[in-house]
Amino acid sequence: MKKIKKKKYLKELKRLQSELVELQQWIKHKGLKVVVIFEGRDAAGKGGVIKRITDKMNPRVCKVVALGVPTEREKSQWYFQRYVNHLPAAGEMVLFDRSWYNRAGVERVMNFCTDEEYKEFLRSCPEFEKMLIRSGITLIKYWFSVSDDEQEERFQARINDKSKRWKLSPMDLESRAKWVDYSKAKDEMFAHTDISENPWHVVDADIKKHARLNCINHLLSMIPYKYIPEEKLKLPPRQSGKNYTRPPMDSQKWIPDVVKEIIKK
Repeated sequence: MKKIKKKKYLKELKRLQSELVELQQWIKHKGLKVVVIFEGRDAAGKGGVIKRITDKMNPRVCKVVALGVPTEREKSQWYFQRYVNHLPAAGEMVLFDRSWYNRAGVERVMNFCTDEEYKEFLRSCPEFEKMLIRSGITLIKYWFSVSDDEQEERFQARINDKSKRWKLSPMDLESRAKWVDYSKAKDEMFAHTDISENPWHVVDADIKKHARLNCINHLLSMIPYKYIPEEKLKLPPRQSGKNYTRPPMDSQKWIPDVVKEIIKK
């Protein structure tokens, strides 16, 4: 497939990010509650899409939730409980970088849950999501699909780049070894949770830039919004400083100006 050129990509990304700001204003104005779930293969590019979505948005309105390993106390709770704590209030949008679907994916494949816990999840998840929708939450689910060869290439890039190596956890490496098991788990998850009230939206993630533009464009189409005219701002005159004397600059601890040295090189 022909890839989009960088200049066109950046231009379209800038346009979409401007629209996301308009969507943000609409969510706040209307008191909407929006949840977006990002799931998919390791190294499928979920984090990159989330970064581009949140780049220009107000973090008080658009929040990212990426939960770690549950504590012993959380393990004893109702499974959905720790996710419920992060659901949005009116005027908020929450992006889940992985979500309650961990139970149908990594927990299932790695035997971190029992068969009964897994079966109960498949039974209760659709009902849980229907409850969220009835409560007024807009719930959108994305699955990022990446090919075997592309995932292998991205894993190799992370292994060979120290700045990216942190992205490869032991669990990520194990997931590579269990490619087929994860595929089967995904298929079964879709069979139970790809419901008409709240379907999965699949993103072709083999080309990162395409996935970002396609996903953001689709997200904007899922929430009807209108432009809200902004109140014109006028800077007030700055307070006179004639009766104020600044302390000497050398009395403060300034950080070294390393850029000055870099310029000289």
